[in-house]
Amino acid sequence: MRKRLKVLGAFLVLVGLGFFIGAGVAYSKVQGGYDSLQAFSEQQNVTLSYNEDGVLIDRGTVEGAQAIRTLLEDDWNFPVVESDLDPNNPLVNSATEYMYQMATIAYHVLHGTQTVVLDEAVEYNGETFEAGTYEFDVDGRYWTDFDRQHPIEGPARDQAWSGTAHALVAELGVGAATHSTLQLALGVAALLAGLGFLCTVTGSAVIWAAWGKDEPEMPETAPEPTVPESFETDEPEKELQKV
Repeated sequence: MRKRLKVLGAFLVLVGLGFFIGAGVAYSKVQGGYDSLQAFSEQQNVTLSYNEDGVLIDRGTVEGAQAIRTLLEDDWNFPVVESDLDPNNPLVNSATEYMYQMATIAYHVLHGTQTVVLDEAVEYNGETFEAGTYEFDVDGRYWTDFDRQHPIEGPARDQAWSGTAHALVAELGVGAATHSTLQLALGVAALLAGLGFLCTVTGSAVIWAAWGKDEPEMPETAPEPTVPESFETDEPEKELQKV
């Protein structure tokens, strides 16, 4: 029995070492990813703006930043991590900061106006648009919310949601997804390390409990002989009665 426990303990220790190796490999990959993302962020040198009180601002106002956060948290349902918004580290290099910067671009596009110039009169759906300059309010329209065949909305869509705006949103989305994936991978590495610790400790405890010499088995005590009832007799008593 003790030998079996020792084998089981040794197996658990080996499994634990395997988990530790897996955790080490996963952690090294995660750290490499963090280093690469940090270097990429430093090369881009995109930073968030804070006032002297350490409060996030946009274009010089706290209200502007709050409106962007409302878009990010309420409309997009993104879980903001407050610790990522650090005035001492304004570099955009975390998922929350990437998403906030994305929301900043989207907010200004959604609430901007575009100038559309018609060189000649255009008729659309029974309405005539004379040649001239038009100020078009985007009014919260995303790319798919425009009527692209409309003589005003069509050009305004291309101007508001330009290739640059789309590219910046896509790039920031990749950064946010990369940082979130690295956080998930770091959690997996921590889980592997925890399993390795658990298996190693359990296996060592089993080996320690099974260590030592087997105690000699005690011989079984022979049962006392019993006389079957069929052999019982009252002959002695009868002999006494005859005397």
